[in-house]
Amino acid sequence: MSVTVKKVETGKELAQYIEFPNKLYKDMPAFVPKFFFDEKETLSPETNPAFEFCDAESYLAYKDGKIAGRVTAIVNKKANEIWNHKEVRFGWLDFVDDREVSKALMDKVVEFGKARGMDKIVGPLGFTDLDPEGMLVDGYEELSTMALNHNWPYYKEHLEALGYVKEIDWLG
Repeated sequence: MSVTVKKVETGKELAQYIEFPNKLYKDMPAFVPKFFFDEKETLSPETNPAFEFCDAESYLAYKDGKIAGRVTAIVNKKANEIWNHKEVRFGWLDFVDDREVSKALMDKVVEFGKARGMDKIVGPLGFTDLDPEGMLVDGYEELSTMALNHNWPYYKEHLEALGYVKEIDWLG
């Protein structure tokens, strides 16, 4: 069955978006859930001042009628202007181990960026450097000592299969 990717537009969809990682990582002992209210404030234009200089859309991927992934596409206009870039960011990337799902999500980020004149994709990044950034490439069994993203080991393989490459190592 094919994957459908839908823009998050309702409060119910945003709640599902925020809760998805809790289901995806329920069997991963090192995963620490984020606070719902904090995620809601960060992802809502009404409460996050970064929306004054960022365009963003969040998406849910569905397969077989069930949520199978999520991502947020972000264009930080201020950062692009300062650094003379045309970059679309992706963040809040979580997905089941299905290449069709990961491809559909990343294709949506590319589409979002191209529609706004962007020519490069970077991430995982948030709206600003105050948001969780990066992707684990090892240490999956370790509890994080900082507010960072957590992911399954297959994420790296999925993104590499799509042609994405690591730009930098961050050590924590």
